[in-house]
Amino acid sequence: MIPSVALLAFVTAERLGELWLARRNTMALLAGGAHEVAAGHYPLIVALHTLWLAGLWVFGRNGAFDPGWLAIFLGLQVLRVWVLVTLGRRWTTRIIVLPGAPLVTTGPYRFTTHPNYLVVVGEIAVLPLCLGLPWYALAFSAANAAVLFIRIRAENAALHAAQHAVGV
Repeated sequence: MIPSVALLAFVTAERLGELWLARRNTMALLAGGAHEVAAGHYPLIVALHTLWLAGLWVFGRNGAFDPGWLAIFLGLQVLRVWVLVTLGRRWTTRIIVLPGAPLVTTGPYRFTTHPNYLVVVGEIAVLPLCLGLPWYALAFSAANAAVLFIRIRAENAALHAAQHAVGV
């Protein structure tokens, strides 16, 4: 199998598994009294990630393959797993607020408030670089920055409001 195809198949399977996990966690959180905030930008996130991955299949499946960038990408996957394990059942792809729940301050959250977004920023840039697509990395990094600007502002506002609602 061509290394680029194997890598893209891995990432595709990973993303599909994450969507399943996120949906399961979202449903459980909502059933437990949580609520979604700022759902209006969610289709932008889905569109961005879908176009990013689909385009990588189109432009990168037969392209160059850089083992150095692959090593960085695999390091990002370790960080991704750390985030998922740390958040456990609270990890979703949506902004879900569970009233009264404290903010997570363990794992990578000891160092930064949004480690998952740091991983995503890295992945959006590094995976295309693994496949010899620097122009693609730049274009999608710019689009991702715009979407994350909206997302992080909405998430910070929701978390701030939730923390002040319980007097934290």
